[in-house]
Amino acid sequence: MNLSTSYLGLTLAHPFVAGASPLARDLDHAKRLEDGGAAAIVLHSLFEEQITLRDAGRVHEMAADDARFAAELAAYPGEHEYALDPDRYLDHVRRVKQAVTIPVIGSLNGVTRQSWLTMATEIAQAGADALELNMYEVAADPEDTGVAIEGRIRDVVADLKSTLSIPVAVKLSPYFTAFGHLARQLDQARADGLVLFNRFYQPDIDLATLTASPRIELSTSAELLLRLRWIAALRGRVRASLVLSGGVAAAEDGIKAILAGADAVQMVSAVLRNGPGFFKVMRKGLVTWMKTHELASIDQVRGRVRFAAASDDGGSLARAGYLRTLQSWRDID
Repeated sequence: MNLSTSYLGLTLAHPFVAGASPLARDLDHAKRLEDGGAAAIVLHSLFEEQITLRDAGRVHEMAADDARFAAELAAYPGEHEYALDPDRYLDHVRRVKQAVTIPVIGSLNGVTRQSWLTMATEIAQAGADALELNMYEVAADPEDTGVAIEGRIRDVVADLKSTLSIPVAVKLSPYFTAFGHLARQLDQARADGLVLFNRFYQPDIDLATLTASPRIELSTSAELLLRLRWIAALRGRVRASLVLSGGVAAAEDGIKAILAGADAVQMVSAVLRNGPGFFKVMRKGLVTWMKTHELASIDQVRGRVRFAAASDDGGSLARAGYLRTLQSWRDID
């Protein structure tokens, strides 16, 4: 049975990949992921704010030694609160690459088109097989238009592709007015892969202190459906590889991701819950399901189930599905 898949031009033994997280924060953990059966490792992110603070003493144009920005900068992590500084991050890439035989993908997280992106070249030189660009931004400025935001992301990708020799994947949130159009723009900018989707972290309110408090929870299968919809909608419409990220808590979820059209499936929460050996559980579940359905290759699985939005340019079939779903509520007692 052939489970191999191609993602970003890299050949993977199977589709299940360790996503960006603390899972590979040191060599021991990285080796455990490989031993546990991960087909590739995405390292945790190096952040724009770390790089610009080190290189220019600034965070988003705010000078660290300027008292006018003291209160705003206090909200950001201090330089020593990050897991690894930029130099140690590059060393980590080198060491992990030497320690494992599976592909190692570096990760950059930021929002602007500035000098911090030069770090991408250094990550490539350190030995990363590919780069994942996480453009995480909360668009809260009423003056910032959707066109401008999409243009910034497209331009960053175009800049990176003009200088990097390794593949570039873009990790995105689903919160765009016309996500399909953005995906097409990034495809035209020669992005090698699209990672769908980034989780949108939302703070809670502490009623005792009357302050906003960070809140993070591991994902569950409840987050899967939105990702299945967009993977299916984009399958065959963009050249870039498609990877599903988030909501994969069981082997059945991973199988659904591939049926919708995913080239690879990133996992974090399920591995944090169950340990690195869960990759072998995922692989075994896929093999068992494929045997039951007499399928010999992952290519026979990928994209086999097409949603209405994936085959209807005008959206009328998607609208029809929406109406039919609403009418099904009549059958609920």
